[in-house]
Amino acid sequence: MANKILVVLEQRDNQLKKITHEVAKVGSDLANKLTCEVEAVVVGGDVNPLNKVGGFGVKKVTLIKNEELSNYSPSAYTKIISDFADEIGADILIFGNTAIGKDLAPRVSVKLDAGIAMDCVELNFSDGEIIATRPVYAGKALVDIKINSDKKVFVLRPNVFNPGESTESEAEVVLKAIDAPDLSTKVVEVKKSEGKLDVAEASIIVSGGRGMKEAENFKLVEELAEVLGAAVGASRAVVDAGWRPHAEQVGQTGKVVSPNLYVALGISGAIQHLAGMRSSKYIVAINKDVDAPIFQVADYGITGDVFEVVPALIEELKK
Repeated sequence: MANKILVVLEQRDNQLKKITHEVAKVGSDLANKLTCEVEAVVVGGDVNPLNKVGGFGVKKVTLIKNEELSNYSPSAYTKIISDFADEIGADILIFGNTAIGKDLAPRVSVKLDAGIAMDCVELNFSDGEIIATRPVYAGKALVDIKINSDKKVFVLRPNVFNPGESTESEAEVVLKAIDAPDLSTKVVEVKKSEGKLDVAEASIIVSGGRGMKEAENFKLVEELAEVLGAAVGASRAVVDAGWRPHAEQVGQTGKVVSPNLYVALGISGAIQHLAGMRSSKYIVAINKDVDAPIFQVADYGITGDVFEVVPALIEELKK
């Protein structure tokens, strides 16, 4: 039986990331099922607002604070979180499967001698045990995992676990300042695309695939995205061809997204891509191939040439 669940929150520029809602809700739900306590921890500077995490079921959040920790440090974050988990007696830790989470969670699991399940898309119960489900073979199959170690780490795929609407509950915020973090490794500079929405955070995404024919034609994707106030995404084939940066890649080896609206232009719908966007609320596909797999998951589909359909769509939207 679990003693305590620790939810590890993630911040960037001292603002909580969207994934924190998901990990907080999952941690809270697990605590209710296991009849144990749950609390959260975040490492950074002046991270705000932390009390809002209470709206997703976590009643206590500890901020381990030092301005030098505003940017991610593998060495410092690993020591701080593993030490804190030992201090409060946590035997289940939950992270988000983000760029930082993928690096940090395995490091912490080694420090704690804990088993780890990465990229979880489901957490279920069987005979009192937590069963984690994760994709394998580029999303073509799912495998169930049971961790046998006393301490367990679960890393959740973003945009899969629906946190629901936040309640008005507020969490107790505890400040724990530290003077000399272990900064043997640290991020010294963060560069990001100015003015561009992150596909992992956007509520509307317009993605282009190989059907756009060449990099120059992506201006059509960008124009539709601008009209809709959307982020620009791309398929793996497009990124591999060097047409678009990897930061825009949607799919199993890119970013998993779950926007309100996903518009796929010239994307056939390979399993690798579908694994990254099929949980979108509404999917609109435009493709000249009537048998394209993307139409099997689309809510609305247009069989036609993107270079004819999209300009007409942009014109109508502008009206």
